[in-house]
Amino acid sequence: MPEQIIYLHRSAPPKPAAGQPCNGCGVCCALETCPAARLRFWQRKGPCPALEWSAADARYHCGLLLRPAHYFGWLPAAGEARAGKLMQRWIAAGKGCDCSAESAAAD
Repeated sequence: MPEQIIYLHRSAPPKPAAGQPCNGCGVCCALETCPAARLRFWQRKGPCPALEWSAADARYHCGLLLRPAHYFGWLPAAGEARAGKLMQRWIAAGKGCDCSAESAAAD
């Protein structure tokens, strides 16, 4: 894979090894958009517009998963929970890190 520079919050946790639980490092979403975000934002390369930093949690979250109505303005409030579950399944949230990229801190 060619070298690519991404910018993440300095307090973001380090990227876990592939297969380990997601810790909200943001590396995968900063590199490219997932299938759900590709359809919503019509872009293939990152950073994903729905990648949200949480200062309270000191980690990144997927906005499509946590706040689908914000990103899908036409979504009625009654459908937000169902949309969140769909996004969780579609992006395999909670299934472990599937990003094989190596990350290094900036000097």
